[in-house]
Amino acid sequence: MKRIERHESAIDFKLSTVYSVLSTRFFNHALIPDISMNSNPLTRRELLRRSGTGLGMLGLAGVMADDGLLTSSAEAAGGYVNPLAPKKPHFAGKAKHVIHLFMNGGPSHVDTFDPKPMLTKHAGKKLPTENLRTERKTGAAFASPFKFKKYGQSGLEVSEIFAHTAKHADDIAVIRSMHADVPNHEPSLLLMNCGEARLVRPSFGSWTTYGLGTENQNLPGFIAMCPGGYPITETQNWQSAFLPGVYQGTYVNTKHTQVDKLLAHIKNARLSREQQRRQLDLLAQLNRQHQQQRGEDANLEARMQSFELAFRMQIEAADAFDVSKEPKHVLKAYGPGAPARQILIARRLIERGVRFVQLWHGAGQPWDSHDDIAVNHRRLAGQCDRAIGALLSDLKRLGLLDETLVLWGGEFGRTPTVELPQPGANAGKINGRDHNHWGFSVWMAGGGIKGGQAYGATDEFGFKAVENPVHVHDLHATMLHLLGFDHTRLTYRYAGRDYRLTDVHGNVVKELIA
Repeated sequence: MKRIERHESAIDFKLSTVYSVLSTRFFNHALIPDISMNSNPLTRRELLRRSGTGLGMLGLAGVMADDGLLTSSAEAAGGYVNPLAPKKPHFAGKAKHVIHLFMNGGPSHVDTFDPKPMLTKHAGKKLPTENLRTERKTGAAFASPFKFKKYGQSGLEVSEIFAHTAKHADDIAVIRSMHADVPNHEPSLLLMNCGEARLVRPSFGSWTTYGLGTENQNLPGFIAMCPGGYPITETQNWQSAFLPGVYQGTYVNTKHTQVDKLLAHIKNARLSREQQRRQLDLLAQLNRQHQQQRGEDANLEARMQSFELAFRMQIEAADAFDVSKEPKHVLKAYGPGAPARQILIARRLIERGVRFVQLWHGAGQPWDSHDDIAVNHRRLAGQCDRAIGALLSDLKRLGLLDETLVLWGGEFGRTPTVELPQPGANAGKINGRDHNHWGFSVWMAGGGIKGGQAYGATDEFGFKAVENPVHVHDLHATMLHLLGFDHTRLTYRYAGRDYRLTDVHGNVVKELIA
């Protein structure tokens, strides 16, 4: 509050100085009315507004550009433009929606989508990995406890714990050569979600809705679902940062099954919709007057949009999140539990035109298997594998897979070597894996992806990406390309610089595109 007061005092001082100069120079030249003869004297701000000789408009243009409020003349002719209205990308993209299946904690690539027979051959033996830094000490080679099998016409090899997902092998492109920057959860989560590991940057979902808007104005354009609370780094994973707040993700706790618990205040027990509408109209009128006096502030605009969206959501959101309306055979196909239920909700949201849906597999780091990886990975895969297979089947049946880009993965992978007992790190069972950012796997399907392939490779043990390495920036560049954007041109000007999701990096992996 003190900082705000100092800021306003500085502004008032500058306005006082300019006011005095203008008064001295221009009162005698009839450029402005004589305040002494005016029954409603001009304030300092009003004086500048009337006699700024256009310089104020130049400054206003820069501010409006920073806040994303400048529009074309055609848009301006219609008055106010909804920042979430559908927009055209740079070119015709194949994908219109994104579903991000986030396995937070770091699933093991060598136990899911990157088979390594050499680990079985060298199980219990020391591997030549001394030059590759891990977060903790690891020991000998640790063979996967799971069997791999070839699926589809492509013969893509997938672990037995993802057998339902593997039925869609010919639609899936597995990137086996992903790599990140560090073996720590927090920076790797932010890198995967926001393209920057340390500084505050907008999330991928925010960039997507900023660039494309959304097709359903009665639902948020960007929804993040996580049962049981927030993941690590919490709301930073779906933040809008310096983009206008209207592009931030809307969080939903899918631990709950009843709609009124899923979405707080979705129903008003005391007022009818007509009464709420009248209240909101009055509030909007007051807010508009307040906004006009403050230079079309983007934060205020985002708050006003949230009021309107909350009102419109009362009917459509209740319907979209109510999976009890699905036939019994559909519910059975997705399976029980919160992770499966939110995957079904994602399909219902995509059907209704939501642009970006991110699904977190539980709060915290459920896939962070430092111990008991055989038990934990099988259990976690069992919570979502059937639902992922059903999701891909439904999207294909509904004709939505071609326009919906599905991404599966975590923030990094896990070591092919066993993690050694360490205080505060694990339970000392010597049957888990440590974090590994040097090489890991993600897969994509739909939205223009060339399925039935494994792109790139890690070394023979699965430690480091060695063939066609793909950095997280490259993944983002490729996804933006599928959405119709040149990642170097989807920018937002902030603090005197044009920012983008990929910063100054990133190359489109053309081999992944159909």
